[in-house]
Amino acid sequence: QVGDKLAGRHGNKGVISKIVPVADMPFLADGTPVDVILSPLGVVSRMNLGQILETHLGLAANALGYTVAAPVFDGVPEATIRSELKRAGYDEDGKVTLYDGRTGDAYDYKPTIGYIYILKLNHMVEDKIHQRSIGPYSLITQQPLGGKAQSGGQRFGEMEVWALEAYGAAHTLQEVLTIKSDDVPGRSKAYEAIIKGEPIRKVNVPESFNVLVRELKGLCLDVELLKNGKQIEESSPRPESFRPRPALTNPSEPEWGPSSNA
Repeated sequence: QVGDKLAGRHGNKGVISKIVPVADMPFLADGTPVDVILSPLGVVSRMNLGQILETHLGLAANALGYTVAAPVFDGVPEATIRSELKRAGYDEDGKVTLYDGRTGDAYDYKPTIGYIYILKLNHMVEDKIHQRSIGPYSLITQQPLGGKAQSGGQRFGEMEVWALEAYGAAHTLQEVLTIKSDDVPGRSKAYEAIIKGEPIRKVNVPESFNVLVRELKGLCLDVELLKNGKQIEESSPRPESFRPRPALTNPSEPEWGPSSNA
């Protein structure tokens, strides 16, 4: 079903995105329908050209009626694949005219067609599906835990943030990175606003920023938060014992006074 995982023999893995009736699949000139359509973007991103060579050689071998064994580091040369395709009656580039299964019209562009091994992996979408409304949070970062076993949330990583930034989805980004993550006061205020039917007010500083400030304090750096030139209070009070070191009046003398021969 949609979401199940398939893989070839060259690291070309992926999940099923759509299942259509055989009658709607593209077909060859003799009426043979295509079983699986793979995205060409999966080739350039992983740079595994072996799947293309396997496709071409599989097309020729199927037409000529033989099987191929290609040992590791001893594969069939590209020139041999071209000659075998030509001997089987195909173009040397291995591209064949396909016809639309719904309209019967030929596609303008000839795609690469062939025979390859596709393996069904033991990663079923029924076992992977997971959802979370509320759940546990990390004690340090205050972010939701990860993984189905911990009732965790869906990770929204760096590249996912880039994708939303590219779309200009500023409000969605603000929500994902604050009240849906580690803005502790904002979570409570958002819940209260939803219960009361009021608009969600401005969010606060995420807890990850406070963690960064505490890490800097662990390096003995005195960090002060300013807003419009005025110092603002931190979410956690600063200990009284943490004070900047006083400047030395005479740099040649130690901080505790002149040296003595004791």
